[in-house]
Amino acid sequence: MSSIRWQQPATTAAADAALARVDDLAGMLRSAPIDRNRDRFGREVLRELTGILEDAIGLEEAEGLVGLAGGRIGTRLDREYRAIAGVERLGREQVAAALVDLKRRIDGGFSVEHLDDDRIVLSNTRCPFGRDVEGREPLCMMTSNVFGRIAADNLGYARVELEETIARGADGCRVVVHLREGSGGREYFG
Repeated sequence: MSSIRWQQPATTAAADAALARVDDLAGMLRSAPIDRNRDRFGREVLRELTGILEDAIGLEEAEGLVGLAGGRIGTRLDREYRAIAGVERLGREQVAAALVDLKRRIDGGFSVEHLDDDRIVLSNTRCPFGRDVEGREPLCMMTSNVFGRIAADNLGYARVELEETIARGADGCRVVVHLREGSGGREYFG
C-alpha cells in the first residue's frame, strides 16, 4: 500500500500570487459577453435533455415523458389557482385567465383569441423556453399537458390541439383547448 503525499505550494507568496491572478481573471470575465444566467442555463439543460430523449427513445416517447412532467405541474398549478379563487372548481373564464396568467409568469406571450362553450383558443407570440424550443417539439407537451390538466380538472374534459408552434418553425403558437369530445389533439379527463 502506497502512501499519499500532498504537495504543498512552494511558498505562500506563490500561492497568494496565483489567487490574485485568479481573482483578476474572474473580474475580467464578469464583463465578458457570455449570455448565461440561471434561467438561460435551465432552458439549455431542458433543450439538451429533450434532444437526448428524442435520440434515445424517439419523438413520441419523449413527448410522453415531457407530458408526464407537464401533467404533474398542471395539477399543482391548478390547486394554486383554485385556492386563490377560493373555489372548488374554476369556471371557463377563470380557466382561460389562469392559462394566460401562468404563461405570463414564466415569460410567455399567450392571450385568449376566442372563448365559447366549446373551446378556448390561445395565441402566443413568445415561448417561455425562448429560442431553445426551436426543433424541440417535446417541450410543447409541457404546454399541452399543463393546459389540458387544468381545463379537464375544472371543466370535466379537455382536448388540446397544438395547431401552430414555434418549435415547428411558426412565428407563434396557436393552441386550441376543446371543451367537447372530438378527434385530433390530446385528450384529458377530469
